[in-house]
Order: sequence, then structure tokens, then C-alpha cells
Amino acid sequence: MGIELSLADVPLGPFEGSLVTVYSARSKEANLHVSRQCGQLRTSEVRTADVPLETAMLRRLCSRCAAWGVWGRPGTGLGMFLGALGGTGLLYQLQSYVKPDEEERWSDREAREAAELLRTEQDVDSDDDEEEVEGGISRREAREDAEELRGLIFAHWRGAGRSLHRAQATLAHFPWLEEWAKPSLTVKTRYLETLRSQAARFVDPEELVVAAAATALPVPELPHADPAFAVLGGNSRVSRALVDLWHRWQSAAERPWEGPGTRAYLSYEIVRGIRSNRKGYDEARAEAARLIASWEEQAQAAATPADRAPRCRLTAQMPEASDAMPRHGARDFLDGLDTWTLGVLLTWTVDADWGSGVLILEVPDLVAERLLSPVSSLPCSPAAAAPDLPEPDRSSGRQPGIVRPGVFDDTPVFDRRPVTLDHIRALHTLGPAADELYLVFSASGGAEVLPLDSIEKRLAKGWLGVLIAGARDLPGSVLGLQELVQSPEPEAREAQLPGRGQGVHDPNFGEGLGLAEGTRRTLRQTYATEDRNLNLRLLALARGAHDLRSLDAGQPGGLPVAVWHGLLTEDRLSLAPFRQPGSDRWRSGSGLPLGPLAAVQLYTTNASPLIEGKGHSPLCRHAHERAVVAGDDLLTVADLMARTDFDWCSKCGGYAMRRLTDTQLSYYRAAHQLHGMKGRLDGGSGIPDTEISTVIARLDELAAWQPDDEAEWCGSDSWQWQHTIRELRRRVASSHAVTVPDEPAS
Repeated sequence: MGIELSLADVPLGPFEGSLVTVYSARSKEANLHVSRQCGQLRTSEVRTADVPLETAMLRRLCSRCAAWGVWGRPGTGLGMFLGALGGTGLLYQLQSYVKPDEEERWSDREAREAAELLRTEQDVDSDDDEEEVEGGISRREAREDAEELRGLIFAHWRGAGRSLHRAQATLAHFPWLEEWAKPSLTVKTRYLETLRSQAARFVDPEELVVAAAATALPVPELPHADPAFAVLGGNSRVSRALVDLWHRWQSAAERPWEGPGTRAYLSYEIVRGIRSNRKGYDEARAEAARLIASWEEQAQAAATPADRAPRCRLTAQMPEASDAMPRHGARDFLDGLDTWTLGVLLTWTVDADWGSGVLILEVPDLVAERLLSPVSSLPCSPAAAAPDLPEPDRSSGRQPGIVRPGVFDDTPVFDRRPVTLDHIRALHTLGPAADELYLVFSASGGAEVLPLDSIEKRLAKGWLGVLIAGARDLPGSVLGLQELVQSPEPEAREAQLPGRGQGVHDPNFGEGLGLAEGTRRTLRQTYATEDRNLNLRLLALARGAHDLRSLDAGQPGGLPVAVWHGLLTEDRLSLAPFRQPGSDRWRSGSGLPLGPLAAVQLYTTNASPLIEGKGHSPLCRHAHERAVVAGDDLLTVADLMARTDFDWCSKCGGYAMRRLTDTQLSYYRAAHQLHGMKGRLDGGSGIPDTEISTVIARLDELAAWQPDDEAEWCGSDSWQWQHTIRELRRRVASSHAVTVPDEPAS
């Protein structure tokens, strides 16, 4: 570790003065804590306060909270800034790999001698392994020690490169820290170069060029009919063995520090599994050794002295150096690179921007051909003529991707800054626990609910908008999260159809189709308290999406399945009240208007009878319960009533329905009650005299039914509803010869 840095040393930039919540004991001089559960907060009387973020406040933080404290929600600008500093973040990285480790220390001389030993030992016969060398140890032990040191130096070089990358990549989001961090970065860069030069001693540049030539050689004509290989079996087995030997040799050529001596031992591979005392064993191995020697000569001849001079300039983009790295797991910074490519980086890197993972290489032509080929594990392109890496253009004053107040925070909406692709990448990098859904606003689309991936795709096409709120920003007081999570589970009810445990006058009729049951369903399928809070917020936000296909469950990091069950139900609507009257008493309807139910959405995997395959609910096990994806079909209840050619799955019924709003559920109940009254009159059973006043009163209540938004209840739907009620009142009156009170105004 290098210079000791603490959180109080960090310039706070635009976040200085932001209010943060801290906890402490009652004493005025007590340490501050950012978590009420901090192990160093040992008091039963905890004081909570919102204080401005300032250096003086940071100096009062307990050591544990200063290093590992979690500040607020990770999806806010302030949370991402403070989170990027603590733990194994920026402060840790700036103090890592700045000098040799106390426990794993070696001198430059030791590195040089180990590299020389391994180079000279490549061609030493294994029979001499027990011969003693200087220091009283055997050759084998000396070689093993040198190999261990080589591995250690390589590991430290990789770790130092990864650490420098992480530090510079973090600083790119907070440019006001660059000047403050420059001394630490200089020390880290200097130490990285020391490690690179030490590691490069173990790599022979000529071997790298020869290896590039070897891998570019075409498959030679192999001696399939050579009698020396008869011990291997028939012609087909000989052919497979020789082709395998060729590929093994080319693969071994990509490991530069093993040298040609190691590749010569591949001659034993061709007789693997054959007894050494078998006739023809020695001849086959000897001929294989001659073949390998001839391939070595071809590679050496292809790598002429002119090809060994580094003349070609390339720009290399390190794998896993993009913003996708933190999002998809903590892979090593240099994972995916073979040892030959690592040797190239060690030998011919002339400039580097580790933050963006861009390196400038000056390599021989043969090496350049290999790096530019499709088989290369390192994306490369010809570099520009300029000798240095280009500096970022900040002359305009616009620095996209900078994490600052006004993009992610709960600032007034009219002060929000437009979100950019770089902001989304910063959110992926610095806030891996970012919300799955966001409420956004744009002049083109107004207010919308979108997944983060959809926002990213729109931004790539030039969309201009702001983030209003993520799911975690929704006020729990409005959602009633505590009450929902702590409320007891209601009694299980039967399906919401007439004749299955509930009558149409039951106050709970149809409840399983509504939003409240969707909330309970999400809670039932979520276990951890923290997840329940988040899922309920996601459910509330997702209900604001006009088309659930825009939430595409096929995207990575989509909504949990429990939330989809809160949005959709596979229970069927009973549509009998809305069918036209007919002679079939079991299929006859009341001709009621669909009203608010007409636009209720239904999602299916296939609504077209012309396309092969039945339609399934997106929650059906035949559709792998994948939830709604962008390619699903969207219908409405009105569409369902208008067609009879659907080919539905017999298990799930073919579709999942979006849960009914309170208005839709209220109308559904009212329609079924009206249909039930009409059915009693049509069936001839009549209504007893004792119930006449009750029935008329209920008809008056139904006549007064209106949705929350009266503008939605007008025109033909309202007229048809009132006409049906008037007709029923007349029938009730005429059947009992009673005087019916004047109808209420509609």
C-alpha cells in the first residue's frame, strides 16, 4: 500500500453540501455512522440526523463506515459517488499496487536471473534435473523456483493493470477528482511499468515472431503412408494422429516461454497409449520428432530478420475493459488472452490508456498479421499516425457520463439533465443494483415506464429524455408497503366465476381478477423482506406501462416472475352478460355493453390461426412461463368477443389477462348482478313479493353506476346500460302489478 488516503481527503465536487442521513450516540463528540446496524454503534439511544456532506463530517465517521459504509440508494448520483470511493473502490485501488508487497517481495536482479535460468534450461536434458547448481539446490528445484517467480510477477502485472484500469475508469465519471488522484496514478503507472519490464524478461521477442509465423503456416502435406507410423494402426488412424500432432505443435507455438525444446517433446504424443517395447514404437517417435523439426525450420524461415523489426503500429482494445465488465461479473481484466498475446503486450506496448483499456503497440509485421486476423483474442486495428493516445475533447464544457446531481437524483424535475448513453453505462458500472424500471419523460413520448435496456436502445437512436424516478424512488407511504408486507394473508377464495363458490352478490366476487389480488400474488411469491418491498415498487411502476410488451421479459435483468404474476392473471372473465340474447338459455346473454372492459388487454404467444402452433399464456408452462416478450400478440376483450377462430391451449386458455382496475372490476360485478336479475325473470321463476323493493332499490343503484372518470361513460354504452335497467324495472312492475317509483335521473 502507498500513501494513506481516507474518505475525508476526497474532493466532494458538486456533491458537497448534499444532505446525508447519519446515526450517532447522544454525545456531541460521538462518531457518526451511515448505517444504524453498524457494529461500532453500541448504544440503545441512537440519534438520527440529516447533515450536509462536508469534510468535517467525514472526519467524524467511524472507520468501518468510512471504508465500507453503504450510502443511500446505489442508483442515485450521490450513492454512486460515495459507493465508488469505499470498499474495494477508488480509495483502495489508488493505494494498491504502488510498490512491492511486503510478503511477496523480489528484487530486479532475482527477476533477471530467473528469466536467464529458464531460457538456458529449455534445452537441458531431464536426466540432469538432479544435478546441483549454485546454492546447493538441484536444477529441477532451481527451475521450479524460477517458474514460481515468473508466475508471481505475471500475476502482479495483471493485478496492477486491472487496478489501474479500475481507478482510471472510475475517475472518468468524476473528473473533479483527476487532479487530486494524479500523484497516486503516477506512482501506480510507474510500478506497473516496472512489473511489465520484469515480466517481459521471461518472453523472447524472436519466439513471438516465430510463433506468429508458425500459426500462419498452412497445413503441410503429411506422410500418411510412411511405414514408420504403421504401429499406430490403419491409414485413417495415422491421418488423425498426424493432423492432431500438427495442431498440438501450432498450439504449443503460442506459448512463447516454453521454447522449441518443449515442442520437441510432442513427438511422444503420437505414441501415447502404445507400449514402449512394442516394435515400431521408436521409429514412429523418431519420425514424429523429424516432422516437428521440419516444421520448426519452416517457421524460422518464414520469420526472416526483416520481419523481426517492430514497424507496424496498432491500437488494441483490452477485453473486459468496457462498461460491460462490472455488469457481467468480476472476471480478470486480461481474461481471454492466450499467453502469446500476453507476451506481445509485455514486449511491444508503447503507450496505454488503462482507464479505457486502449493500448498502442508497435509490432513486427508478422505479429500484426496475427493480431489483425479473425482468430486473434485481442481486438486490434491499425493505429492513427499520431504517436500518442488522443486526449478527450472537453473544450465544449460538455462531459457526458459525468455522475453529478440532476441526472439520477430526486432534484426538481424541471432541473433534470437529459440522460445520455454514457450515463446509463455509468449506472451499469457504478450502480449494479440499478432499478429494472424507470419512469421517464420525453417531449416525443411524454411520461413512460421503461426498462433500463429499452432506455439504452432509445438513446442509441437519438432519443432525448430525462429519468424521473426509478422503482426504489416511489414513496412507500403511497404504496402502503409496511401495511402490505405485514398484513395477514386473506382466506383463500374459489375461482371468480358464478357457481364456483361465490354468488354475483358476494362482495368478493371477481376479486381474484383485480389489482389487489395481484399485489397479494406478488407477495406470496416473494420471500425476503427487502425483495418484497422492491417487487411491490416494481409492480406499482409496471402497472403504468401502456403495453406490457415494452417491459420485454426477454431482456437481461428483467422483472422478477413474481411481479409478472401481479400484473397478469390466467383466470378467465365470464363474458355471459355481454353476449347477445338467444334461444340457448345456457349461452344466452343480456346484451350489456363491454364498457370499461372493452379495452382490457390480453397477451398471448400466438393470436393468428394462420400461424402454426396454439396460442399460450405467457405464464403457461408450455411457454416456459417466460412472461411477456416483445414478440407476443396483444388483444383486447373486445377482440375476443368479435372473433371465434382462435386456436387456444387447452391448459391455460391461450392468454393471460391484465388485471382489472378498480373501475373495471366494479363494472364487471355490476354487469353480472344485472345479468343475474334478468336471468331470474327470463327463467320464469319470478321474484317474490318480499324482494320487490330490494330488487328495485338495487336496480336504482345500478342505474347510478358510473366509472371514476365520467367522461368514459357516455354515448351508446351508457344508453344501453340505462335501457336494460329501465326494461327490467318495467318487467318487475308488470309481473307484480305494483307502482314503481319514478326512475332516478341517469
